[in-house]
Amino acid sequence: MPNVHDDPAALKALQDDLYREKVLRARRMSVEERLAEVFELSNHQFGMMLAGAMHRMGTRDEAVGWQEVRRWMQRLDRVRDHGLYVTEKPAGK
Repeated sequence: MPNVHDDPAALKALQDDLYREKVLRARRMSVEERLAEVFELSNHQFGMMLAGAMHRMGTRDEAVGWQEVRRWMQRLDRVRDHGLYVTEKPAGK
């Protein structure tokens, strides 16, 4: 069986199929199911941030890791509060 990664057209077709399935799955979901997915994704991302912080700090102590994650989040808040990071394009620009 040939490797799909060796054929750019086959790889693109696979990617399109996967994307299409994700869209169709999301459309079938209720609002409650989508909200649950958001929380699950958010929890997963915080877990990844914790693991990254602990790795960067060279510790196995979760309390130290969460302290570092908190510091990162506070830094993001400061950047947003100063208008350096926005989620929407400013009006008139």
